[in-house]
Formats: sequence, C-alpha cells, structure tokens
Amino acid sequence: MTPHQYCQDKAAASGSSFYYSFLFLDPARRQAITALYAFCREVDDVVDECRDIATAHAKLDWWRQEINRVFDATPTHPVGFALQEICGSFGLERERLLDIIDGMAMDLRHMRYADFPALQKYCYHVAGAVGLLSAAIFGISDSRTPGYAHDLGIAFQLTNIIRDVGEDARRGRIYLPIDELRQFGVLEADIIAARASENFRNLMAFQAKRADAYYGQALSKLPAADRRNQRPGLVMAAIYRALLREIVQGGFLVLDRRTSLTPLRKAWLAGLTWLKG
Repeated sequence: MTPHQYCQDKAAASGSSFYYSFLFLDPARRQAITALYAFCREVDDVVDECRDIATAHAKLDWWRQEINRVFDATPTHPVGFALQEICGSFGLERERLLDIIDGMAMDLRHMRYADFPALQKYCYHVAGAVGLLSAAIFGISDSRTPGYAHDLGIAFQLTNIIRDVGEDARRGRIYLPIDELRQFGVLEADIIAARASENFRNLMAFQAKRADAYYGQALSKLPAADRRNQRPGLVMAAIYRALLREIVQGGFLVLDRRTSLTPLRKAWLAGLTWLKG
C-alpha cells in the first residue's frame, strides 16, 4: 500500500463531510488535502482512543517528532511520507501542523473552558490551523484569503461543539464556556444528565448565533480573486451551515442525539455550491 492509498483509506473510513469537498478537486490537490485530513484523523484518534493520558501525550509527542522528520525529509509513517510529498508543493507550514497537534493536547489537559477567548484559542488549534493549511492547498493569490480560512475553521468547530454537546459531555468534556453557562443559568450536571430546559435552549441559540456570525464573517473576507480556488471550503461551509440550521430548526436536540445531514443532501449541496463558483 502506498502512503497516499493509506491516507485515502483513512479519510474514507471516517465518513466525514469533508469528503464531499474533495470530490471536485484536481488529482494533485485531492491527494494533498486527503493527506492533510489523514494526518488530522491520526492525531485526533490518539485523543479519542487512548485512555491513558500519559500514553496519549507520548503519542502526540511522537507525531511532533514525525512532523519535524517530514521537514527533514526523514519521515517514518505513511502519513508522514505523504505529507513530505505535498508540503513543499503547496507551501504547508511546519508550525501550522504542530499547532494542530497542540490543539489535540489541549483536549488532554482541559475538560472545560472559562470563557470564549479561551475556547477560541482551542478552536484555532484544532480547526483554524486546518483551515489555513487547506486554503493553501486550494490556492491563495490574495493576502486576505487566510483571514477567511481562519474564521471558517472557527465556524466549523463551533458547529461541531453545538452538534456534539451531549456526546462530549458523556466523555467528560463540556466546551461551552463556563461564564456563559452561568449567564444563562445552565448547570453542568443538567448537560451531563441530558436534561434540556428553556435556559439550555437559550444558551444554545446564543452559541448558534455566534457560529453563524463566524460563517458570515469568513465569507465576507473571501476576495473575489480566490473564490474559485476556495470552492472546496465553500462546499464545506454550505454543508456545515445547513447542519447548523437543521439543529436550530430542530430545537437544539443535541443532548441525547446527533443531528446529521443525509449523504444525498450533502452531495446536492456540494454540487450546487461548486457550480455556483
């Protein structure tokens, strides 16, 4: 199995919505974004699947070393070999890849976030940095485009947090800022026990409004010169924003279930957004 086939299998196995943004890319960019996504899956799996925190930290440290080996042309992992092939071609920065690993390490250290600035920092590491790397693969000709990519990544992560409130709580993590829980009169115990309330729905409406504002802010920053190149990101924005609206329209039933879009709807949104350019 080649390194890129390994990455393809890793990406396909996840069943993520990101797959739909890859479909229309030319082969070189599709191969590159798949390698980046496989890397994200590898380090995310360390946190999700390794129950011993010390072992998880050790594995993330190994991945930091592997990223350094990628830029020294001495990788050892199939994903590392794939990244070595693409980093130079698409100008991917070592620091951004290490930022992603640091974000995964934050999940091992922090089960709560005091306020939105603290949560925003986490969102940058696990999603904003991914957005910046992805935008580089898609093609950047205007210096304003990274601002769009950063904000879009934050929007995606905020949407994930809203969708996964119940699932994350059952894993011991509550990403909703503590000061906002207090502001809306929502107890952590109620979230963990999946007890919905009017206060909880008001809190989630506040979170959804913030996430939607990030989508709007991101799209307003995308310069016309790069709009065509950045269509894969626009595909993801259409899918994730539709998911956010589905959650809002459903009354924020996120404590005991996971809202998702059907594959057919994702494919329809992807094709429509791509054609719009």
